[in-house]
Amino acid sequence: MTGDRQWGRAVRLVEHLESLDGVKRKGTSAVPAWYVHNRLVARAESAERWIVRCPFDLRETLLREHPETFGVRPRLEAHTKVEAYPQEGDLDAICRAIDAAWEMQQPR
Repeated sequence: MTGDRQWGRAVRLVEHLESLDGVKRKGTSAVPAWYVHNRLVARAESAERWIVRCPFDLRETLLREHPETFGVRPRLEAHTKVEAYPQEGDLDAICRAIDAAWEMQQPR
């Protein structure tokens, strides 16, 4: 990611993603994404808004327990994804969501 200052607190998410076994960075420099087994784990739409793959049941829990950290726009409601807001949200909760996404994308 270009310039830690631009990404602020989200740099911690990058470090966490890149520490997970098999995760590879793809996407573009403007919108980087991390995949495991060619399946999306997380994508940084901006420093303020990330998309994280997330099972529906966990998504509901995250929204209830961390409303300042997670959200779902109408276009994501039908998808197993949640928005995460690292600049003002709980980074530990986002890292747990990333861990769940990584687990969800493992081959069965």
